[in-house]
Amino acid sequence: MSLLLDTHVLLWWLDDHPTLSRKARAAIADGENLVFISAVVIWEIRIKQALGKLAIPQNFQKVLNAQSFEMLDITVEHAHAIKDLPAHHRDPFDRMLVAQTKVEHLTLVTRDICLKKYKIPLIEA
Repeated sequence: MSLLLDTHVLLWWLDDHPTLSRKARAAIADGENLVFISAVVIWEIRIKQALGKLAIPQNFQKVLNAQSFEMLDITVEHAHAIKDLPAHHRDPFDRMLVAQTKVEHLTLVTRDICLKKYKIPLIEA
């Protein structure tokens, strides 16, 4: 299975936070699964950090690079896929994650129940 982690899931994983569900934790830890981190997740984290809404370690990039995650760029195809999404969710970061999930045939790992409305493969975090 190929997974795409939502922003909060990545942060919970890196922090070994108990909020992350057992099912999500097991899927991420399973060496048989490919785990992707979207550029949109890093973008959201860095925006929140710059606004003072999120504290992350100074060596965040190094910590992230130490994980066995694949980085997923945002492509023009992903951007075009947004037009086909119903307006279930207004958050542009989450809408891009949904578009990437669809285009790349991934399973999104998230706690955001609104994203279930898109009928995409999803693991609840």
